[in-house]
Amino acid sequence: MAVSEEECSSTKSRSASNNGARYLAKCVLRGSVVLQVVHGHFRSPTSNDIVFGKETSLELVIIGEDGIVQSVCEQAVFGTIKDLAVLHWQERFHYQNPQMQGRDLLVVVSDSGKLSLLRFCNEMHRFFPVTHVQLSSPGNLRNQLGQMLAIDSNSHISKFGDGNGERLEGDFLVSMERGWSCSYQFAFMNHGCFIATSAHEDRLAMFSISMATSSDIIDKRIFYPSEIEGDSGIARSVHRNSIDGTIWSMCFISKDLNQPSRGYNPVLAIILNRRGAVLTELVLLEWTIIENTVRAISQYAESGHLAHRIVEVPHSYGFAFMFRIGDALLMDLRDAHNPCCVYRTSFDILPASVEQNFVEESCRVHDGDEDGIFNVAASALLELKDYVAKGDDPMNIDSDSGIVKSSSKHVCALSWEPGNEKNSRMMFCVDTGELFMIEISFDSDGPRVNLSDCLYRGLSCKALVWVAGGFLAALVEMGDGMVLQLEQGRLVHRSPIQNIAPILDMAVVDCHDEEHDQMFACCGVTPEGSLRIIRSGISLEKLLRTAPIYQGITGIWTVKMKVSDSYHSFLVLSFVEETRVLSVGLSFTDVTDSVGFQPDVSTLACGIVDDGLVVQIHRNGVKLCLPTTVAHPDGIPLSCPICTSWFPENISISLGAVGYNSIVIATSSPCFIYILGVRSISAYQYEIYEMQHVRLQNEVSCISIPHKHFDKKPSFFLNNLVGNSCAAALLIGVNIGRIFVIGTHKPSVEILSFLPDEGLRILASGAISLTNTLGTAVSGCIPQDVRLVLVDRFYVLSGLRNGMLLRFELPAASMVFSSELSSHSPSVGSCSVNDADNTLSNMVVPNSIGPQMCAINISEETNINGPVNLQLIAIRRIGVTPVFLVPLSDSLEADIIALSDRPWLLQSARHSLSYTSISFQPSTHVTPVSSIECPMGILFVAENSLHLVEMVHSKRLNVQKFYLGGTPRKVLYHSESRLLLVMRTELNQDTYSSDICCVDPLSGSLLSSFKLELGETGKSMELVRVVNEQVLVVGTSLSSGPAMMPSGEAESTKGRLIVLCLEHMQNSDSGSMTFCSKAGLSSQRTSPFREIVGYAAEQLSGSSLCSSPDDTSCDGVRLEESEAWQLRLAYTTTWPGMVLSICPYLDRYFLASAGNSFYVCGFPNDNPQRVRRFSVGRTRFMIISLTAHFTRIAVGDCRDGVVFYSYHEDSKKLEQLYCDPEQRLVADCILMDVDTAVVSDRKGSIAVLSCSNHFEDNASPECNLTLKCSYYMGEIAMSIKKGSFSYKLPADDILKGCDGSNAIIDFSENSIMASTLLGSIIMFIAISREEHELLEAVQARLVVHPLTAPILGNDHNEFRSRESSVRKAGVPKILDGDMLAQFLELTNMQQEAVLALPLGSLETVTSSSKQALPSPISVNRVVQLLERIHYALN
Repeated sequence: MAVSEEECSSTKSRSASNNGARYLAKCVLRGSVVLQVVHGHFRSPTSNDIVFGKETSLELVIIGEDGIVQSVCEQAVFGTIKDLAVLHWQERFHYQNPQMQGRDLLVVVSDSGKLSLLRFCNEMHRFFPVTHVQLSSPGNLRNQLGQMLAIDSNSHISKFGDGNGERLEGDFLVSMERGWSCSYQFAFMNHGCFIATSAHEDRLAMFSISMATSSDIIDKRIFYPSEIEGDSGIARSVHRNSIDGTIWSMCFISKDLNQPSRGYNPVLAIILNRRGAVLTELVLLEWTIIENTVRAISQYAESGHLAHRIVEVPHSYGFAFMFRIGDALLMDLRDAHNPCCVYRTSFDILPASVEQNFVEESCRVHDGDEDGIFNVAASALLELKDYVAKGDDPMNIDSDSGIVKSSSKHVCALSWEPGNEKNSRMMFCVDTGELFMIEISFDSDGPRVNLSDCLYRGLSCKALVWVAGGFLAALVEMGDGMVLQLEQGRLVHRSPIQNIAPILDMAVVDCHDEEHDQMFACCGVTPEGSLRIIRSGISLEKLLRTAPIYQGITGIWTVKMKVSDSYHSFLVLSFVEETRVLSVGLSFTDVTDSVGFQPDVSTLACGIVDDGLVVQIHRNGVKLCLPTTVAHPDGIPLSCPICTSWFPENISISLGAVGYNSIVIATSSPCFIYILGVRSISAYQYEIYEMQHVRLQNEVSCISIPHKHFDKKPSFFLNNLVGNSCAAALLIGVNIGRIFVIGTHKPSVEILSFLPDEGLRILASGAISLTNTLGTAVSGCIPQDVRLVLVDRFYVLSGLRNGMLLRFELPAASMVFSSELSSHSPSVGSCSVNDADNTLSNMVVPNSIGPQMCAINISEETNINGPVNLQLIAIRRIGVTPVFLVPLSDSLEADIIALSDRPWLLQSARHSLSYTSISFQPSTHVTPVSSIECPMGILFVAENSLHLVEMVHSKRLNVQKFYLGGTPRKVLYHSESRLLLVMRTELNQDTYSSDICCVDPLSGSLLSSFKLELGETGKSMELVRVVNEQVLVVGTSLSSGPAMMPSGEAESTKGRLIVLCLEHMQNSDSGSMTFCSKAGLSSQRTSPFREIVGYAAEQLSGSSLCSSPDDTSCDGVRLEESEAWQLRLAYTTTWPGMVLSICPYLDRYFLASAGNSFYVCGFPNDNPQRVRRFSVGRTRFMIISLTAHFTRIAVGDCRDGVVFYSYHEDSKKLEQLYCDPEQRLVADCILMDVDTAVVSDRKGSIAVLSCSNHFEDNASPECNLTLKCSYYMGEIAMSIKKGSFSYKLPADDILKGCDGSNAIIDFSENSIMASTLLGSIIMFIAISREEHELLEAVQARLVVHPLTAPILGNDHNEFRSRESSVRKAGVPKILDGDMLAQFLELTNMQQEAVLALPLGSLETVTSSSKQALPSPISVNRVVQLLERIHYALN
């Protein structure tokens, strides 16, 4: 095909830029799937800590008194966790470290092949290993020891001889693989510990734990059978044939301490599925300590039901529950040789369920760490792994193949009440989502079992953990978990535990004008499928959180005692019918009576009018107070505050504002605005008096009074603006201390000034007229808040009640605010009307007697005959609730928090405003609070609590959830409509189970949908351009069952190819908002921040909008509000195979796969109602993915990996160019350029393949791609995209001018984002060769240093290169950003110690790095580089 020379050169340059690229991988959002959960005292003897095992990371959390999960720390383990347990501290333990007294240890088995004991270090704020025990070689084979843990909870070890004159004492711990996803309660014996671990089948090993200071922790060990170790001296007389099958569950059976015994031999109960058997059985094993043997002593089996779990009753000394499908048996195992059943409960006749309990948190925002991003998910992901092991379709999670289905209920999760030694109580959940409680008591007649009614009904839980305070953490499989609390015999929902796994697809939307990317992710499965918006935001350090006792807050303010004070003195809280004033300091003390505020009214506004004079505005009047020294040291030295009040005549105040020497209030019905002043009568005696009032045609909706002080001198602005042709838009001759800004119900915003000798006049006015395409006014455009701000000039910001934020600019008429304050006059001068036409329509002459209305008398210097018209230059939708604007200081240049349903930070950023998301939960009110202890504090009101936080100079991801239902599979962003297109499957509908829906990215509402046929399942979709419009091409499956055979070949199936057109409906209830503008249209149309169909990007160039001389058009910027769009069917055809992948190609074609074939398709005559297949290509196995870059096509084969093709347009033929050098089970693939592909596989790896060293002229089907580098994540990435979350804060502009920071990293061009089934988001960023060599040497030292080495004993190099042949010489490694990030957590001395390790002992460093790097490596150089990377990503 013909390609222009310019296109060829640009393609080659892009390819050259990526050739030899070296990458660093960093997990920016850790997975939310919790596969194991335990609780104990890890940080201190009194702390109630919970540890989540997330397969590749550990997270320690707590549940607060309000029932909200709070993250304490989370750390990568650089391995795969198999199971967790707790080694509880015992009084007879003797730790060498005194700080460990009373604190529990965490026991972990992992793919390192080691058993690890971990302690929590408060100084380093993370877990560290105490010891490792080698069990097997690293990996995940089924016959390897170390798969699951179980612990004896009550047994006592008496002292005995071991044949050598030594005396032993201990508890018992057993580990094996999880046959069913289970939740276990672990506790330990009173004296010592024994640990045992098992493989998935047949094998066991046990260890004796000694806590004596004079011995090692691991004292003795025994393997079963003995050939595991080949040491017959360790295990003698072992009955090798007792365990022949798969162990599903196990627990220890403790013995009564009061019974006489010659010695304690631990008894282990296991649920065993023997080879060839249909049902499972209970087998009891006994470890004879003296003889050092393990033998089976009894077994128990009943026909009919399948047993799947055994769990001991705590403090019962011989009783255990055996759970089966459909029932549960209470087993009496006190005589281990004769087990018997003493109680049976059928789950098919459980008590009736309660009618409740689904709590929807569809729009709650959670920040990346503390507020829920650590939360829980589905261990049914293990079932996906089972599919692969059984040879089923690895890409199909719709099929029920391989899952045991039964009409009988079974227990899926359970947890025992902690600390209850009298009556054991267990909470359990059955697979229908019902939660029950069983209480077991013992008397002379034996055990008594009491089963409760259903306490709660929700989703089926995969894990439960019952902790102190009656809280129950319920972890759901593939949806949000929850924290419940037991109150009065019922479980009450307290808070959600967010889980975004699995992420099945994502769309990364670039906002290059804002340098801010965000992700729309398809998360969860039916019935909890959701769309999550993941964006980067400013991180907050949480300093204080109060109890949730502040219900009904209507307003919150901080007030200084003096104008010049640096810190705030009072915090004012307004409630519906009450006001409280608290002192600001180390403790917030109620000083309402000492300040003088009226406590039995709701405060509308408050502030300081002069030093020591505090004003309260409420509905009935205005109160001036002089606080006493009890409230503040600078108060009046009297016992009671002195107060004076002013009351309007027979009218209520609706709102007000307080400024220096001025008070402005407004009323409604009738609509008046009052200007009040304060004057001194005598010592401590002041009077509030009216200076003027006018009647308005429209009610005032908000008022703000700018502070009189600038951070910079006025001359700075004048000098800076004179040379700027567009910056002369300032008001001349107006006192900045005498102006205020209002919003009205007209709707409009107005800038007014008041001078005693001139009266009130309007300086500028801006009408808010936003209409839809039919000319109907958009609702909700009333200003909720308004502010005068200074960036490079003065602007007016207005937050509307519909969640929009508008920015107005003064036109290019020369106006400047005077910085000099005129002398205050106690009287109000009259002002004649010079020209009746100059009177704004918003004001009318009042009929009342008193101060008269003043006409607008514009200064003659301006040569303007009327008020200035404010021009609307920017609009942005930031939420769905009213927008409040809260400056963080008194300066006009201050940063502003824009608070809607989520908070945003507005900052000045080089001739524009920067909008940055704040990583905090939804809040109703916010105010800055500055004290000596916390000079930069911010106080949020959220969930009836006060949250004192401080912004820190870093970024983190926060997540917003929109519930969709079903299983969202694919998501696309349609730029023209500003809508998200989401494919959903597994919908519970009678006429269809899959659809494609249009989703509003702001509110999450479903605007329209296209329903597929009954029995049809959506598989793929992509937007394809046809001339000037985009159509949606959809691939489906018309067949049930898997898409491929176990061999990887395609099954004989059918599918449909559908072409849909997205059309705008002319609906009277919807339309698009327009406002006139000229410049900036491109940026606003490509930004995702648009009204309801998206978001409006707030953009300012160096010149004002509507003022560029180069712009000749007057097109309006369209911002749709509840815009009605629908998907119309244009074309459909049936194909021989499921259409699993679609990809646009060369702007005029698209690629689509069916089975092991893929087609080059197009639209003849640019008609979307016709599709023609131009060429076909075939692979050996099922095609999983298709991607293209320019002319290159990359095909992902489910077994043969990635294959490169080229399409010859002239001959309409496909040519195979390069093949994958390895067999690879492809999950997703993208092309970085024509030569480089990045591919993820179903084994948890990601690889970079390239053909840059080959020439196409010599290419043949035998040519292999070159493996450039690979990285084992330990998680399956189902979707990989180009893009990043990196963006610059305004501080980045300052950093660019600092030494060592001149290279702020921009990752948007060559970065790769990978989202995984476990809910992780991993970034792969390209770095230079020099940076790679430096960091590779640092990483080689970190992986072996005791402070930073993998805590589970993994060989880091082996783990990250697993499932790959990348270890060959000369191939650069992808660096581990999580490992390198630990370097920044060390002290300077520790950093120097790490870098001082000799290079010669580090086998993982390449020889080129050893030669190129200087020795020693500079700590500052490493820190600067890592901080730049860390700052850009975090």
